[in-house]
Amino acid sequence: MRRLSRRHTRTGIVVIFILLTALAVWAFFIRAIEHVDTVSIGRGDIESSVTALGTLQPHSYVDIGAQASGEIRRIHVQPGDMVRKGQLLVEVDPSIQQAKVDVDQSTLASLRAQLVSAQAQRELTQQQYDRQRRMASEGSTRDEDLQTAYAALMSARATIDNLRAQIDGAQSNLKGDEAQLGYTRIYAPMSGTVVTLDAREGQTLNATYQTPTILRIADLSTMTVWTQVSEADILQVKPGMPVYFTTLGSRERRWTGTVRQILPAPPNQTTSSNGGQQGNQPASTQSAGKVVLYTVLFDVANGDAQLMPQMSAQVFFVAAKAQKVIVAPLAALAPANGQPGNYTARVALGGRIVTREVRIGVHDRLSGEVLAGLQAGDRLVTGVRRTRAIDGRFQW
Repeated sequence: MRRLSRRHTRTGIVVIFILLTALAVWAFFIRAIEHVDTVSIGRGDIESSVTALGTLQPHSYVDIGAQASGEIRRIHVQPGDMVRKGQLLVEVDPSIQQAKVDVDQSTLASLRAQLVSAQAQRELTQQQYDRQRRMASEGSTRDEDLQTAYAALMSARATIDNLRAQIDGAQSNLKGDEAQLGYTRIYAPMSGTVVTLDAREGQTLNATYQTPTILRIADLSTMTVWTQVSEADILQVKPGMPVYFTTLGSRERRWTGTVRQILPAPPNQTTSSNGGQQGNQPASTQSAGKVVLYTVLFDVANGDAQLMPQMSAQVFFVAAKAQKVIVAPLAALAPANGQPGNYTARVALGGRIVTREVRIGVHDRLSGEVLAGLQAGDRLVTGVRRTRAIDGRFQW
């Protein structure tokens, strides 16, 4: 009996040992451990904005063309030159226009000489007619002679009227040809900078059917940003809205302005890259299935001449902003009640997780301004992970 009792005792001890060993193995290797990922929230600045791409163009510019055909004799400017209004820019060979003016002047002089002769002839016919009238009243001339004198007087007057009309036409032709002669000397219509030069000395211009462009003058002190905003964002953009942009060459600097104009329709395919209202805006006709883009314009001062035509701009239209407010990541919040701005958040507090109702104000794609429900320093639960103990103890 004693031997049997000892065997039972030993068996019990072995069983207990095995159970304790299994429990230790489970606790040490197999049991699941819960890890709570949190992020601490604090104060900061936040901005709600619409982003878009734009192109810089001069706010004021003019394309200088030639209205007279001929060979370019002299170009007095080069790209980059500053010019004043009224300054001589280009000279075109005036030979043909000068010849036309000379012919017009000769024709006009001839007509004026003919007019003088016609006026003298009219005086003579007037005297002859007056004499015939006196003689007719005395009965000393024939009616036929009186009628002949009257016809001669009317013919002289008609000749004068005809010559005067020809003189008026000749004067008009002379003015037109003098204007064409004046077009051979091209002057600056505004002050600014020569930004492009599309002609060379010796080049022949043909202005018969269309005006060939020679150069462009632009006032670079103020630039206009032509911005392309997608149809998904255009309703958020309003005239007067603050806006800023950066350029590829100076991302650390911001230029600011306000929205001046929203064009009511997308540019069509025939719009040139500098056509439209103020400057060259890339054509962006959108076919079916593609994003429709609308043009938004705003101006910016360029006093230091850092902005140049055709520069690309990353544009931000500021819908709302808040400074030094409590900012929470939206990824750690869950929408609540289907109401915009209402969320729920899990907060790690004293070793446990509590749920709070949160109200969000200004927000961007990543973060939002906390209006109620959270305080600076709160730790938001961003995720809960479960791992086995062995995973944390045996890592290479």
